[in-house]
Amino acid sequence: MTSEVRNVIILGSGPAGLTAAIYSARAALKPLVVAGAASGGQLMLTSEVENYPGFPDGVMGPELMAKFREQAERFGAEIVDEDATSVDFSRRPYTVSTDRESWQTHAVIIATGASAIWLGLPSEERLRGRGVSTCATCDGFFFRGKEIAVVGGGDTALEEATFLTRFASKVTLIHRRDQLRASKIMQERAFKDPKISFIWNSTVEEVLGKDSVEGLKLRNVKTGEVTEFKTEGLFVAIGYQPNTEILKGKIDLNERGYVVPLPGTETQTRVEGVFVAGDVEDFHYRQAVTAAGAGCKAALDAERYLASIGVEPTRVSAESNW
Repeated sequence: MTSEVRNVIILGSGPAGLTAAIYSARAALKPLVVAGAASGGQLMLTSEVENYPGFPDGVMGPELMAKFREQAERFGAEIVDEDATSVDFSRRPYTVSTDRESWQTHAVIIATGASAIWLGLPSEERLRGRGVSTCATCDGFFFRGKEIAVVGGGDTALEEATFLTRFASKVTLIHRRDQLRASKIMQERAFKDPKISFIWNSTVEEVLGKDSVEGLKLRNVKTGEVTEFKTEGLFVAIGYQPNTEILKGKIDLNERGYVVPLPGTETQTRVEGVFVAGDVEDFHYRQAVTAAGAGCKAALDAERYLASIGVEPTRVSAESNW
């Protein structure tokens, strides 16, 4: 364990984590970002982002995250591309560890995000960003006038399908059961929509297409019959899993595993000096811009907390590029 006690450690390197790093670094707090071995968050799996402010012509997801990272490092954030393997919030200073190193810190910002649950098909992985997506609000615009499919049966799937009718000529919802799990109001809305049709009791066995999605191979779970279904896009909407495995028993999580802020606050958790931002807490919006905004709030709250306990920012020399 290093002897220096850090001002703030940020767990995660998506829009929330890196925005928190930018603000913390500009506040002279010299943040350490434990980015994860696969840094950058969900935008690393997104091809073109057209709804992030400041990029009127769109920007590739990995390029956008590279700019976030470059900006954070420019202001002095230290970034470690390792996975956090454990945290200890039982006494202060708190401890954050990876397989290689441990650090102590006065404050922690949890921005570990959430991961989309995929079907687990090699063809699905190969065609991600080329017709396979998990975000209708991110990618629906690219499917104007096309016939597309949505996999799932809950509220998220019906929300995605309903949103996609704004662009697609037809949306087919594929569900492995013969009835939906979604709320009644969502079901009624979908059943009444002339652009939405349903394929019941079916699972996706393979995504067809070489360079883009051309169709799906479906299996009927009752008869075993395998058929091909023509479509130009596939939206997987079977849920998200918050990345909170190392936080279990250390902080308040809801029944779905998401971090719960203290009532009346936006970023403070039940552990004093531990804050949360982004999709690890927000399971409703799940947008890069809202995650970035939450990262800003968490950094400002952490800065105020550190000032309240007498932690002074690092003085900046005249030669610094800050």
